[in-house]
Amino acid sequence: MNRGLFITVEGTDGCGKTTQIRNIIDHLTSMGCKVVVTREPGGTRISECIRSIILDPAYTEMHSKTELLLYSAARAQLVEQVIKPAIANRETVICDRYVDSFYAYQGYGRGLDMDMLRQITSIAVGDMMPDITFFFDLDPETGLKRRRNAANGDRIENEQLDFHHRVYRGYKQLAKENPGRIKTIDASRSVEEVWADVRKQLDAVLGFVREI
Repeated sequence: MNRGLFITVEGTDGCGKTTQIRNIIDHLTSMGCKVVVTREPGGTRISECIRSIILDPAYTEMHSKTELLLYSAARAQLVEQVIKPAIANRETVICDRYVDSFYAYQGYGRGLDMDMLRQITSIAVGDMMPDITFFFDLDPETGLKRRRNAANGDRIENEQLDFHHRVYRGYKQLAKENPGRIKTIDASRSVEEVWADVRKQLDAVLGFVREI
C-alpha cells in the first residue's frame, strides 16, 4: 500500500473513545507503526482556536449554520496540515471524531440538510475518507452520566437529552449505511471486552492492507 492507514473513532459523549484510542496507539506502536494522533475539531493551531469557540458553554447564542461552518473550517485545516501529509508519508492516522460526527451532530442532531452537509464536507476534505471507523455504541444517558461525573460539560454536552438521542440515532443510521467502513462496537461492556472487539477488527484491516 503506497499510503498510510486512516482510522477514525466515533460515538456519543462518554462512550469510552479515549481509553480505546490509547489501546489502539499501544497496539499499533508495538507492531512498528508510526502513529499520528489527532482530534476533531482541533489538531492544528488554527483548528484548536476554532474548537475553543465551538465548545465554549458561554456561546449559547451560536447559530447552527455558524457551528457547521466553524466545524468545517477546522476540519479543512486539519486535513491539509496534518492528515494528508501523514497519510502520504505512510503513517497511520488516528482521529478522534471526523465527518461522521459532523453528519450525526449537525445533520441528525441539528436537523440540517444532509445534502448541504455532504457538499460542504466535499469541499473541506475532498476524498480524504477513513479506511476504518470504530463507532462505540453506547446509549446517551449512560455516556452523558459518565462525562458529567468527570467534569463540567462543554456547549455540546450541555444540550438537551433529546438532542443527544437524535445524534445517537444518526450514528446508528450512518453505521447501517456504511457497514464496510464503520464497525459498530458495543461500548456498554467492560474495557477489556470492548478492546477485544476493536483489536479483532483492527487486525483484520491491517492484514488486508499488508496484502495490497
